Amino acid sequence: MQRRVLLGGALALTVTGLATVTGLAPSAFAQSGEIKIGEINSYSLLPAFTEPYRKGWQLAVEEVNAAGGINGKKLVVISKDDGGKPAEAQTAANELVSNENVAMLVGTFLSNIGLAVSDFAKQKKVFFLASEPLTDAITWSKGNRYTFRLRPSNYMQAAMLVEAAAKLPAKRWATIAPNYEYGQSAVAVFKKLMSEKRPDIQWVDAQWPPLGKIDAGPVVQAVAAANPDAILNVEFGADLVKLVREGETRGLFKGRQVVSFLTGEPEYLDPLKDEAPQGWIVTGYPWYSIKTPEHEAFLKAYQAKYNDYPRLGSIVGYETIKAAAAIIAKANSTDPDKMIAAAEGLSLSSPFGEITFRKIDHQSTLGAFVGKTALKDGKGVMVDSVYRKGSDYLPSDAEVEKMRPKD
Repeated sequence: MQRRVLLGGALALTVTGLATVTGLAPSAFAQSGEIKIGEINSYSLLPAFTEPYRKGWQLAVEEVNAAGGINGKKLVVISKDDGGKPAEAQTAANELVSNENVAMLVGTFLSNIGLAVSDFAKQKKVFFLASEPLTDAITWSKGNRYTFRLRPSNYMQAAMLVEAAAKLPAKRWATIAPNYEYGQSAVAVFKKLMSEKRPDIQWVDAQWPPLGKIDAGPVVQAVAAANPDAILNVEFGADLVKLVREGETRGLFKGRQVVSFLTGEPEYLDPLKDEAPQGWIVTGYPWYSIKTPEHEAFLKAYQAKYNDYPRLGSIVGYETIKAAAAIIAKANSTDPDKMIAAAEGLSLSSPFGEITFRKIDHQSTLGAFVGKTALKDGKGVMVDSVYRKGSDYLPSDAEVEKMRPKD
């Protein structure tokens, strides 16, 4: 597989040698000896994901600078905590742009915060690489030319899950999801895609607990009363732990199929320990069973630095910075319009293989692993996992043009 940007040492050839290869003058950059990127995330609210995420991007910064920086300039990341609040994220974005003169913004976790920073980027004409927020709106209905997204969207992950879920005999389905942009978007697209494949499906109940405040008893009781054959779960973090424990106690999952966004990610599966559910169809990150050269190189470097195993957040943080560095290197400029032109259609390597940022909607083709949950040695794992390329689960250009505003 050809790659325009490679992991590890090969990045040095791309990053440090690009100015020479293209003949572009170094004056395209600011005169200082460094390039600053502004990073925003919900560190205090969601440490299970954001702490591994921070370790991932810190490792990437070290690798980029060890390989010569970006066209000879040192990469510096200035990070801020948004506290899980859109207004604080926009304030942080403004401070990073106005006071720190960052070349671009990256990061965010919650979908409503990602949309808030995306709107800021559009208004202020600042390049924004959204790392984690999954709502489809960020690249489609509310997409803009200044915003790109790394992780596979709700649509992409739903399409992957529906591929397996549609084969289940279950006809009566209930849904449980946090009542904010991410949960709403995930349920809507899963129901749409599932109903297209299985017109015989009935949606018999929908539970919308507030994010971070699930009262699991009444939720489980309400779903059980609807007597579904299968359940779609979109809960994560502490809410997932409460739901699983209460659901097991009350027998909600016994004899029922469960399809679940994100539950195979170590940051959400590991805290359940021996209470982890078995047989759920999930997206996730089975780091212990991925044997590709790209992932093994990442795993070796991560474990050497942190003496710990990576979570999915680690991958997201790592690849965010590698992508940001590749975009600036290709543009040989921190001008937003030049970075946009460089990013559109850019292909680069990741621990999951080659990815591309699509020109039409600025969505990356990073994929996800789909498998089932199981117990092994007293902890939850993913088994029967298969990597699904993001490019295989995206709508056509014609469909995107109907959804995305014209720039």
